[in-house]
Amino acid sequence: MKLTQLVPMLPVRSMPASVTFYEKLGFEVERRQDDWRWAKMACGECRVMLDESINPHPPAPRPTVLYLYPDDIDAYHEQVRRNGVAVPDLEETFYGMREFRIDDPDGNRLWIGQTASKEPA
Repeated sequence: MKLTQLVPMLPVRSMPASVTFYEKLGFEVERRQDDWRWAKMACGECRVMLDESINPHPPAPRPTVLYLYPDDIDAYHEQVRRNGVAVPDLEETFYGMREFRIDDPDGNRLWIGQTASKEPA
């Protein structure tokens, strides 16, 4: 037996507000249950669940980090910016990624990156 998928479930203060934010990142609603205050979002092969009911302390900081891997970091960065999300400039990290970092409306950290290309010497 093996696991075939991992889908994080994030505690959120407002499922509708979080759905709107993740739509700006290119996610689409795969399933939504307003009576549960829960939604499952998809972008390509990536999935995330947003759930108000597992958020017992709404104002508490969120230590969660999701790392998203787009196939074209430059195009994705520009798309997210065009969609109205305030994003910092792309940076090349010491660990070989070209990335940017943002927070969702509930303080969950999103690190978004792609392996930095190496210039020939």
